[in-house]
Amino acid sequence: MSIELEKNLLTDSTLKPPVEFSNQQTEYQRLMMAYYSAMREVQTKFEILNDELNMRYARNPIEFIKVRLKKSQSILDKLNRYGLDRTLDNLKHINDIAGVRIVCTYLDDIYEIANMFVSQDDITLIQIKDYIKKPKENGYRSLHLTIEIPVYFSDSKRRVRVEVQIRTIAMDFWASLEHDMKYKNNVKIPIELKDELKKCAEIIASTDVQMQKIKNELDKVLKSTDRGDQV
Repeated sequence: MSIELEKNLLTDSTLKPPVEFSNQQTEYQRLMMAYYSAMREVQTKFEILNDELNMRYARNPIEFIKVRLKKSQSILDKLNRYGLDRTLDNLKHINDIAGVRIVCTYLDDIYEIANMFVSQDDITLIQIKDYIKKPKENGYRSLHLTIEIPVYFSDSKRRVRVEVQIRTIAMDFWASLEHDMKYKNNVKIPIELKDELKKCAEIIASTDVQMQKIKNELDKVLKSTDRGDQV
């Protein structure tokens, strides 16, 4: 399993408040630090789960983990999309300022890992969006969890929201290309390319299902062989 920390997590792009919050610089920086800390705690929880499953069952369901902290301009853009005033208090309405992406090998791993994670007693599940069972119109698939986790500082405790996205390698590969296409604001993307990308989403989804079936059958064969060796 690899861990990827996006660059510029706690630099000017994330810690320097926008003009609207310039008179609340200390509060803004403390808030960003809280999001950063919550994100790292969530990351650690998934690492531990992965290590435990490796120890108990000799398998690593998580292929890699990526973390992301929204930059100040992205936060302002989201407030605008939500039709909210640019105030520090309104940041509570944005669930994905801190984001953690978990990439698994198989479909079943997504739900197994998610259930283990939200069962932990310091995790509060706020919302589930299952874009695997109900994909977005463009073909996007992923399991989204909005959670709250306590973050402890020297003088206080704060409950912080984090968005967790859990998907397969194939889904993540598709989402990367879709992201590139979506955020090319200065380029008009031909509808034919969007249609092709949606077709790829269907192919990938079918492949994920088939790979899960093959794995399940392989597990049965291996278990049967183990029982035969023990006779």
